[in-house]
Amino acid sequence: MKKESILVVEDEEKIARLLELELEYEGYNVTKIMDGMEAFEACKNKKWDLILLDVMLPGLSGIELLRRIRMHDKHTPVMLLTARNSVEDKVSGLDYGANDYITKPFQIEEVLARIRAALRVNEVERKEEDSNILTFADLLINQKTREVLRGEDAIDLTPREFDLLVYLMIHKRQVLNRDQILEAVWGYDFFGDTNVVDVYIRYIRKKMDLPDKPGLIQTIRGVGYVLKEAK
Repeated sequence: MKKESILVVEDEEKIARLLELELEYEGYNVTKIMDGMEAFEACKNKKWDLILLDVMLPGLSGIELLRRIRMHDKHTPVMLLTARNSVEDKVSGLDYGANDYITKPFQIEEVLARIRAALRVNEVERKEEDSNILTFADLLINQKTREVLRGEDAIDLTPREFDLLVYLMIHKRQVLNRDQILEAVWGYDFFGDTNVVDVYIRYIRKKMDLPDKPGLIQTIRGVGYVLKEAK
């Protein structure tokens, strides 16, 4: 079973060491860092399961570090550690994307309980998000947010184009005839021309196929279309 990795960013040696020992005893892989800029580099170079982050740090404050983390990572649970108990500090941290905060001095049992809770919630959210993600080659579709990416390039599709591409993605490498596509994407009660499928395939290709990105939607003459790698 994989051990969760936890980054402890705390400049008070005694507190950092306490957290390190207790978390390792609980079975986590722990890395402790005592400087904000060093922690920022660690967050850029490695994916953590959870971050314990002190607000008052040398090099870069915990709040600023949190802000930078959230610019490229919206999901990793971040729990703030602070000796300050003002509403302003709590609100600032939560506004910048902290999942929880712990005020010093703290009871280690409470910290461990909150960490377990945060990891459970994150695992559920990850599974939910993964179930909404479709990938093929360098194409990615997030069905929940309706975002489409070809490599690093965002592709802006209309609702019908999006539904058509999702259907092709779900049935990747399967040859689909026009009637199948019409029934699935346009519905049982569609009485228009089957050529509408060809029209929308052209729309999608025009947006997705670039000189440096070969086409993924292949035409099967006399039958229909298939999403597969170009030969």
